Amino acid sequence: MGEIRMYSEVRTDYDCEVTGLPAERWGEAVFKIGDEEVVLEISVEKDVIVAIMISEDTMNKCRFSTTSLRYLFNSLCDNSIYFFAL
Repeated sequence: MGEIRMYSEVRTDYDCEVTGLPAERWGEAVFKIGDEEVVLEISVEKDVIVAIMISEDTMNKCRFSTTSLRYLFNSLCDNSIYFFAL
């Protein structure tokens, strides 16, 4: 094991919480909704990269730097654009 570079937490509305999960290079949270999976992956290998994946299909994977993700969220919030069901 190498250097711990980040820690993760998972929380739900059922007052369930897991904290202090160590990672050297990456971590992911997997949410199962029926037969679908929504995965949020954070990589700290070189730069901080955020990836969002829907199901097992790698074609549905988006990667963002934290700067571009921050810009995207700010743009969406400033323009009152909302996302609805998948």
